[in-house]
Amino acid sequence: MDGLGRIVFYLWRANAGKPAEGRQEGSMAIANRVESVVSSQEDAGSKITRHAGLLSGQLQQLRTRMYPPTSEKTLRPFLTNEVSKLTSIPDSTLKLMSTEGRGPVPSRLENNHRVYTLAQINELRELFAKQKPAEALRFLPRRRPGEHLQVVAIANFKGGSAKTTTCVHLSHYLALHGYRVLALDLDPQASLSAMFGAQPEIDVGSNETIYAALRYDDAERRPIREIIRKTYFDGIDLIPGNLEVMEYEHETPRVLANKSSSGAIFFERLKLALSEVESDYDVVVLDTPPSLGFLTLGAIYAATSMIITVHPAMLDVASMSQFLLMMGDLISVLNESGAQLDQDFIRYLVTRHDPNDAPQSQVVAMLRHLFGDDVLLPTAIESTAVEAAGLAKRSVYELEMGQIGRETQKRAREAVDAVNEAIVRLINDSWGRT
Repeated sequence: MDGLGRIVFYLWRANAGKPAEGRQEGSMAIANRVESVVSSQEDAGSKITRHAGLLSGQLQQLRTRMYPPTSEKTLRPFLTNEVSKLTSIPDSTLKLMSTEGRGPVPSRLENNHRVYTLAQINELRELFAKQKPAEALRFLPRRRPGEHLQVVAIANFKGGSAKTTTCVHLSHYLALHGYRVLALDLDPQASLSAMFGAQPEIDVGSNETIYAALRYDDAERRPIREIIRKTYFDGIDLIPGNLEVMEYEHETPRVLANKSSSGAIFFERLKLALSEVESDYDVVVLDTPPSLGFLTLGAIYAATSMIITVHPAMLDVASMSQFLLMMGDLISVLNESGAQLDQDFIRYLVTRHDPNDAPQSQVVAMLRHLFGDDVLLPTAIESTAVEAAGLAKRSVYELEMGQIGRETQKRAREAVDAVNEAIVRLINDSWGRT
């Protein structure tokens, strides 16, 4: 029985005991009430659809104004002192190379300062790695033969725990330091995609999300290479998301119930898809949905490491407790199914942290007491710089000097760097690097 049928049935049953005249009047009332409900549903649906269209159009207009003239996001250039910090190449060497015409040719700002694109910075890395093979790893830290692809899942089913912000800043940090990164948006809300300049309902079409590589119908499934996109940020590729990603959550229970799939079981499919491009990247960063569904389980199985983000408030910690209990149970079920989870590290990252907030400090102290070194020592501090960057769909690494207060930007950058440096140390440890 469909929804309308159930409404009619319930209203009929409510009037079944009335006398004949009352029942006749009741039938007219039923018809009017059903018509009213249907009309209300249609009106609500039309309104929501209209609002979605208005908002989407406004976002497109904002993007056009934010990224003129092509309406596509671009990355700012980097001054020589920034390049020196990123590459460990002395500033004086960069200036000498520019004067002598060696290496990539920097552009000049109006004040005559030299600036490099990120692509040029990576050219410099490769040039110095070839010139100084004994120090190649310092200039170009890409993984070497025998070092496995590192798949980092950023997880928690509590919305607002800064999963996407963590993914963006980690991806940008890795790329700025010479790593090859694949950012994978598993969230149907597609915030990660938006941060990389892709408006999900406009720029991401049918069968262009990770669902295309995971789906069960062989005729429509696509190789993962076909859905990977280059981004404006040199060194980072993207698999975008949109609402289509939810199809996997809807389709998997049906396939499991009917036992209609001859391919890999649901939790294996993401790991197998990533294995097709294993040689192309050093690190894959997974932005998981704010739920513990089939996609999140697939991400946990595919991951070689996990960062669990938590805002230091008691409601958020209580929610994380439920997340961990459910995740533990589900991992046990996966283990019973023969799945082997090989994760190099699992760490908790305190996000949106105000060190001057006493209740937050108590929560952080409790987490460190309970979990010890599994809580990352650096925390992602709450900062107006991060918020301002987020409003413009940028990370703090994309902000130019002068866009916000110098000291505010400096503090935010140092805090974000500290978090990412800690994660990169764990990645390097997993590769056996000292």
